[in-house]
Amino acid sequence: MTAKTIHPEGWAPAKGYANGMLARDGTLYIGGQIGWTAQKQFASHDFIGQMEQALRNIVAIVEAAGGSVTDITRLTWFVIDKAEYAARQREVGDVYRRVLGRHFPAMSMLVVAGLVEDDALLEIEATAFVGPAPSNALP
Repeated sequence: MTAKTIHPEGWAPAKGYANGMLARDGTLYIGGQIGWTAQKQFASHDFIGQMEQALRNIVAIVEAAGGSVTDITRLTWFVIDKAEYAARQREVGDVYRRVLGRHFPAMSMLVVAGLVEDDALLEIEATAFVGPAPSNALP
């Protein structure tokens, strides 16, 4: 095996995908996170609330792999409503800084027609570098 599955403690099982995969070289690939909680429930049906939860999910996965916010190197955002994102820039910035501070990795944003989860308003995937995995962590 060349990678270790990363799944934060207490999260509902991921079925058919992994939340995170830690490669031997320390690169952490984080699957698209949406605005639901660890128990796969939407606490918010608002763009900003879902954005905050998705970012918090990413941070939880990075921390479960032994990293921190500053280890995040890339974010790719998928949004279904470009106009809402643009209209709420101040709130987006406030929430972003509350969760990730002033750490700004490389970012891309794509506008998509829809997401697999009907209630999801956005999805964010990430890459982080948390340092080489310990030799005994991966078979």
